[in-house]
Amino acid sequence: MHLLLTDRLVCPRCGPPFGLILLADEVRERRILRGRFGCSNCRDAFPVEGGFGDLRPPPRRPLPPPEAPPSPPDPEASLRLAALLGVTGGPGMILIRGPAAEAGPWLASRLAGVEVVVEDPSVRRLHEAEGLSRMVAGLPLPFFPASFRGVVLSGSYSPEDLAEAVRVVAPGARVVALGAPGGTAEKLAELGAELLWDEGGVVVGRVGRPQPPLVSLKLR
Repeated sequence: MHLLLTDRLVCPRCGPPFGLILLADEVRERRILRGRFGCSNCRDAFPVEGGFGDLRPPPRRPLPPPEAPPSPPDPEASLRLAALLGVTGGPGMILIRGPAAEAGPWLASRLAGVEVVVEDPSVRRLHEAEGLSRMVAGLPLPFFPASFRGVVLSGSYSPEDLAEAVRVVAPGARVVALGAPGGTAEKLAELGAELLWDEGGVVVGRVGRPQPPLVSLKLR
């Protein structure tokens, strides 16, 4: 987990404006490998072990044991995800939640200057790497508003997840919903996002200033 991510984190229990304080036991090359985040308001603590942060609000159940190392991500699928996000390089951070977080290492290796924050219990099995921050979290998301240059939702998610994605994405950035259930486009519009793409279970909305639709992007 990158040290700079600390500036974006808020207490999962108290929310903004209560930022978290890092108590680091091991930091290497500006990456937090072991320690904990603490809240000055509720006094709760959130551990970091092996670079993986547990930012779930209480009560926190034990996480399942990590599975075997994942297969390499599909480069074509990862490339499509990068195109949907509209991010080609840094600086900044993007957030990927759910199974699509497996594409995090590929994106981190190719988006220079971008910190890819992956949020899912499965990412514990990924190795600590430059450009990749791993964590598990709940709702509300433990980030200040406008923290990310793009947010990806995948797997199972609710309207509240969409609302939180819009809250933590920066003005002019995109929210990408993969495997989007019916009504996702309408919900994003209600949240103030401009619809850029709605096809094949993929919905893309841009928060803030308008942008032309993704007419040139072909999804299989």
